[in-house]
Amino acid sequence: MKLLTEHHSKQDQVPLEDPISGIANLFDVSVVLIVAMIVALMTALNMLELFDPNTEVTLTKRNAQGQMEIISKKGKEINVKKLKPEEAAGHGERLGTAYQLEDGQIIYVPENDE
Repeated sequence: MKLLTEHHSKQDQVPLEDPISGIANLFDVSVVLIVAMIVALMTALNMLELFDPNTEVTLTKRNAQGQMEIISKKGKEINVKKLKPEEAAGHGERLGTAYQLEDGQIIYVPENDE
């Protein structure tokens, strides 16, 4: 009979933690992982100079349609110029030769016209 007349304490009646609160923690973890991935990508591509306000960076890229984009950053100002293949072509004179070494370094050798 003792089992039937046993009273429950107040601790047994406290509701359990909301199961949805764990989802908020997962969201926080995912935000931290996204930021870590962005920093790792920028480090791997040696693009940390984009965040330094004292550096000047120029990038060129060509999309699938053949249109070239020149992205230049000077200080805090970023300019994007889109060029068509016709605009990037032209006539000029040869100034020298560029060589790429095995370690990726590029050496420019000017021509001596005497």
